[in-house]
Amino acid sequence: MEPATPLQRSQSIQRTNYIILLLVVFGGFFVFGLSENIKGPALPRMQSDFTLSELQLGFLLSLNSLGYLLACSFTGWLSLKIGIRATGIIAFVSMAISGILMYASTNYAFLSASYFLLYIGNGMLEIGLGIMAARIFTKNTGAMMNLSHFFYGFSSTVAPLLASSMMGWSAFGHPFGWRGMYLIVLMLSLLPVIPALYGKFPDSTETAEERLPLKVFFRDRIAWMIVLILSCGVVAELSIGSWLVNYLEKAQEWPTEQASGMLSLFFLFFMLARLLLGPLTDKIGYLMSIIILSAVASLCCIGAILGNGQTAILFAVAGAGVAPIYPTVMALIAKRYPNGTESAITFTVTLMGIGSVLGNLFIGAVIDIASQFATAQGWENSIKFGMQAGFMVIALLSLLCSLFAAVLYSVLRKNQELL
Repeated sequence: MEPATPLQRSQSIQRTNYIILLLVVFGGFFVFGLSENIKGPALPRMQSDFTLSELQLGFLLSLNSLGYLLACSFTGWLSLKIGIRATGIIAFVSMAISGILMYASTNYAFLSASYFLLYIGNGMLEIGLGIMAARIFTKNTGAMMNLSHFFYGFSSTVAPLLASSMMGWSAFGHPFGWRGMYLIVLMLSLLPVIPALYGKFPDSTETAEERLPLKVFFRDRIAWMIVLILSCGVVAELSIGSWLVNYLEKAQEWPTEQASGMLSLFFLFFMLARLLLGPLTDKIGYLMSIIILSAVASLCCIGAILGNGQTAILFAVAGAGVAPIYPTVMALIAKRYPNGTESAITFTVTLMGIGSVLGNLFIGAVIDIASQFATAQGWENSIKFGMQAGFMVIALLSLLCSLFAAVLYSVLRKNQELL
């Protein structure tokens, strides 16, 4: 057997490093999905422990989004200063620390602060993974972005059932509850740190002269349209994940296990859509994919609400509609701004974070106000009316995502700039 040539050894090293980087990216999205979506079954328990109103829950989610927003505002800059490897490791470690703090939380303020730290870690991780993926996946970008986010969908699928099951576990005679569940799940965030320590991450391809400053994006109407599309799509996606268990328990009187099962089914459709529809986005176009899929998600939500529990499966089907929006927009950004990808991702996701803060707070307020209105009118099951109103807002956001994408599609086609 002939010894390997220098070229062969170099190619072998590159393949090995690529596999290591895939472990970081795919593993990062996996733990990201867990940390984001174990909250569905946990929120009603937190609400009960701390006697929280629906508005306070909405405020809690909005405060979390504020931490996420804060992280988005500095992560791109941090990755340029200390490197994307160190930035990712800090994100993973901060998520693990937040699990410890959540386990120790004794009141609403402590819980909010712990969640705030968790979402700072989540924000850093999302920006960091986006930058890593943009640097690594230079071919078949749409398909590879969706494949990466498939791992988010996969972990999101098992997260509600895992969380619901773990909260019933016991150790040394003490039940885990939502505190112990969060502690154990968030400690898994440390696992991707291992390959991150060994991988060689690609440097930014942007020179200081080529890199587009953020102020360029503030003057770019296309960038603002992308922000609107992403904000509406992501708020719809996250809101279903956050409120669906509460909706099914309180509006339809489903048991926790059954409601958690429906949330897992939502993420199953979500996961399969990212696995199977990724190549389709490259073929029919990024914006056309968003137009079609987000409209389908909106119609499914409306159908599920009007079906009064009998068509709740449509909430799960909606997962297939909202799933490709985020990775497809990331692919669109990478193609449209090849010399400003990091700045574009920072601009877009930061402003999306603002939309997420306002969206979660608004949905919580709508549920509370509509419930109070129904109570004042003497209607039975006022919380059901409030929950239905909140989910109608979610359906509207998904529809707006489709409409904004259609407007951008028209603008880019007119300028012969379709991607």
